[in-house]
Amino acid sequence: MSRRRLLQGVAAVNLSLIVPGRGLASFGPSPPPLTKAIWLDAAAPAFTEGMTFGVPWPRGAVSARATFAMEDLPVQSWPIAYWPDGSLKWSAHAVAAADAPRGAYALTMGKPAAPAAPVRIERSARVLTVSTGDAVWTLPTSGTALITQATRGGRKVMGAVTLGLLTQNAYSLEENSEVRQTSFEGQVEDAVVEQHGPVRAAIRLTGRYSGGGRQWLPFTVRLYFHAGAESVRIVHSFIYDGDETKDIISGMCLKAMAPMRDALENRHVRFSGQDGGVWGEAVRSITGLRRSSGRELEAAQVAGKFVDAAKLPGKFPQELKWVPPWDAFTLSQPAPDGYTITKRTAPGQGWIASAAERRASGLGYVGGVSGGIALGMKDFWQRYPSRIDVRGATQDEASLTMWMWAPDAPAMDLRPYRADMGMNTYEKQNEGLDITYEDFEPGWNKPYGIARTTEFILWALPATPERDRFAGMAHQVSAAPRLTISPERLHAAGVFGDWSLVDRSTPTRKAIEARMDYQLDYYLQQIEANRWYGFWNYGNVMASYDPARHVWKYDMGGSAWDNSELQSDMMFWYAYLRSGRPDIYRLAEAMTRQTGEVAVLHLGPYKGFGTRHGVQPFSDSSKQPRVSNAAFRRIYYYLTADERTGDLMRELVDSDQTLKNVFIERKVASEGGSGHGVREKIPGTVDCSFGTSWGSFVAAWLTEWERTGDKKWRDRIVNGMNSIAKLKNGWFCGGAPYDLATGRFVGRGDQINMSHLNGVFGVMEMHQELMPLLNVPAYKKVWLDYCRYYNAPTEEITAFLGVNPGGRGLTEAHSRYTAYAARELKDVRLADRAWKEFFGPRGVPRSQTQRVAGSAVLHPVDEDPRISTNGVSQWGLAAIQNIALIGDTLDTLGAKYAASRAPG
Repeated sequence: MSRRRLLQGVAAVNLSLIVPGRGLASFGPSPPPLTKAIWLDAAAPAFTEGMTFGVPWPRGAVSARATFAMEDLPVQSWPIAYWPDGSLKWSAHAVAAADAPRGAYALTMGKPAAPAAPVRIERSARVLTVSTGDAVWTLPTSGTALITQATRGGRKVMGAVTLGLLTQNAYSLEENSEVRQTSFEGQVEDAVVEQHGPVRAAIRLTGRYSGGGRQWLPFTVRLYFHAGAESVRIVHSFIYDGDETKDIISGMCLKAMAPMRDALENRHVRFSGQDGGVWGEAVRSITGLRRSSGRELEAAQVAGKFVDAAKLPGKFPQELKWVPPWDAFTLSQPAPDGYTITKRTAPGQGWIASAAERRASGLGYVGGVSGGIALGMKDFWQRYPSRIDVRGATQDEASLTMWMWAPDAPAMDLRPYRADMGMNTYEKQNEGLDITYEDFEPGWNKPYGIARTTEFILWALPATPERDRFAGMAHQVSAAPRLTISPERLHAAGVFGDWSLVDRSTPTRKAIEARMDYQLDYYLQQIEANRWYGFWNYGNVMASYDPARHVWKYDMGGSAWDNSELQSDMMFWYAYLRSGRPDIYRLAEAMTRQTGEVAVLHLGPYKGFGTRHGVQPFSDSSKQPRVSNAAFRRIYYYLTADERTGDLMRELVDSDQTLKNVFIERKVASEGGSGHGVREKIPGTVDCSFGTSWGSFVAAWLTEWERTGDKKWRDRIVNGMNSIAKLKNGWFCGGAPYDLATGRFVGRGDQINMSHLNGVFGVMEMHQELMPLLNVPAYKKVWLDYCRYYNAPTEEITAFLGVNPGGRGLTEAHSRYTAYAARELKDVRLADRAWKEFFGPRGVPRSQTQRVAGSAVLHPVDEDPRISTNGVSQWGLAAIQNIALIGDTLDTLGAKYAASRAPG
């Protein structure tokens, strides 16, 4: 959409639907809040390769046409979200590469500093040429290469960059006496320049893997170029569209070529280890020989600098040819707790062990004093099995290959973990659900349509980097420096609904914050203690704990991988927003990447829906929008302007259409589990719950409305609101027949079907964002009725509805609904009730682990059996929001409940 069309769309909005606020003409009288860009990790890095971050603005404060400056740091800015009045809601800012950046930068409105060498793109019919200074990258618009070459100062230092894939016909020799391998290459089919500015350019490549007369595994690759950078950031995403019994992936890689011009003693290989360590050797060493070649020359070679062989002492120049050069090097990380480095002199010769340690940070280099390449992969050891290969170091051209899935590891096993076990009827499946908590159904446990994104940084270098520089490059890969803004500044913008900043100023507040810290630290510790790592799993957490075995229920039905159940993603993101903790940011970032891709189906009949918690991220048969929910992704998107996350949310704008293929309630409420009788059925409609389904669709529509200004998404939300308001029992219906064409609910709405799940998948948080934006009085009433009465005493809700509804649970979680009603209705009695609901009879939960050791466990365990991910997520969100909504009563009304301590 063009900028002109966008503004026309904003201007055409029906103003009667928008809550009154500052108009377009009033931009500017109140200055925007003071904004400082600070580093996520507090300290400034030694250097950066450029980055992008997002900043929110209060409603009506900044024009969407505003330009921004960051002191003397070149910056490129653009809008990524708008308030309904057309003012800027979120801006994105890309900064140029910088050596020795400062600790903070003021972000102000004005003309930005220009980069010394702006990003330039030259286009022809078949080639894009991108320059970021003296680095020039050549990209074909189709074919097998992502990049054909890169030069530095006119000298070629990098050759073709390609994608590779290996498959095999069986999982192992145990299953087939002959295992055959097939190779595929990534085939680019289209190239689009998504953004081109003086500081940043983004190019999207799409294609499929091709080989043996077949094309499959659709992929998207984004290439990000920043002014002054020596590198390109590469984001690779693919969707699995194969048959897991036949299409067995045994390797997946990104490979770059490097011309090798220098003498063997001036060629170098580098690998990054852990904690800033660097493994580095020459292809032909002049150190460690029978006689010293001289300290100065030896030190130069170790540092990667030029060695003049003619200046070697004695017979060294003549005898150096007898020192075996090393042609191939491999760093292999088959597990999260160990990697090895090996090398060999030539194909057919034996491999020699060189080094071993625990966790490599994922950067490799090959080249020489006249140029070379470095390639790094984010989350290298966390997403094992991974590997880095250097091949052809003695030849005219060497390869540097980063394996996303190492070919020497067991094949990628995507088969369902269990057999059908005769569970061929809903009745049997419901019995299984009753005992294992797994919703199993034959054919619904396939990986078809899951996705995964991997991030790389590829450097084109004029010479072998010094060791300290190389260590800094590795840090850019494993823990990328990131600019952001403070929690206070985020909060002042009024985005993401009602949330509170960390406050320990009173005993009750201190107790709540201590519990919050305990929960966050506990999950960081559990991720490490239980090694919740691996290519498909990293970013997810387990749902429930088994105190008898002293393990999380990794193998037990619906108690294993959490898959965003009860808003775990949102809890961690809100915990970051209010605290600014970098460790929580990175936890939430990994979770967003994993749950938004692996737990969601991106192709096939369930496209746009996610998979309920299970032993495998895709194994449960309950496919629902409550998992794919854009509410769980939008915080990361707005903080980073990450295009891939933007794609994932945009995929969901029509995901309500998948209700035609998936009757979510099909196993519920009648003999054999037909699903009939849950709600009334009207021909031409589909069944849709308000919270777990419609509330999830609303998150996608709100986000698309914000991003584009397109009023059809606002209108679709309003259609749903108005139609719910017309139902006799409003939100207490739980759901209703839904017209996919209009987004309206239809029918009488005279049933009452309450579910505790309707309120714990982001619908409260979306309403907190939406209600100030939209003026729909009838809907506001039914929403406040639901908030007020959900947790009400039985006699009170019975009097309101005329019947005892039953079906209510998660009282603590729904305390924030009572708190919301208290704030909106200015009702102190509701505030008192909300704190009573939140604290319950036991006050702030106990925070204490116990150590289990000896033969009872494989290794010592620090456990808290009372912890569950559902409980932690909902307690955390309720705490954060209750303080924001009715925090002025916490130290009076709330304190008496916080201090209570019933037995148990």
